[in-house]
Amino acid sequence: MPRITPNLWFDTESEEAANFYVSVFPNSKIKNVTYYGEAGPRPAGMVLTVDFSLDGQDYIAINGGPQFTFDEAISLMITCADQEEVDRYWSKLSEGGEEGPCGWLKDKYGLSWQVVPEGMNDLLSDPDNARGQRAMKAMLGMKKIDLAALQAAADAA
Repeated sequence: MPRITPNLWFDTESEEAANFYVSVFPNSKIKNVTYYGEAGPRPAGMVLTVDFSLDGQDYIAINGGPQFTFDEAISLMITCADQEEVDRYWSKLSEGGEEGPCGWLKDKYGLSWQVVPEGMNDLLSDPDNARGQRAMKAMLGMKKIDLAALQAAADAA
């Protein structure tokens, strides 16, 4: 199967955003930066693309112009090992951005993220439908996901 690399379209912030994302995730790095030349369409010397990886997943950020912006139709999901990891990523990615419902947030560049704890989907789809529904009801009232609160809601009878 060919490699699939998400390409993130920015107006002018591709290098700044890539550097920010690399600072948030361990084992991440900027791999290459390319620049517009005399042929344009943007000013020569301006960053065109930034190739970077976040813990082994490759991405490309492009300074494509203001024509397109991010919306919630696409998001990047982080499955976190525990509540501490949820808290850490939530704090870093939401700073300067916007907290949304049910573990969703927009970072300061407008990119949507889902920050969820491992095991959350198992809890929501519990074979005991009432238990799963109690957890779902609790999640719908949250911004940042609190796994202990989800479990407590699921276990409440």
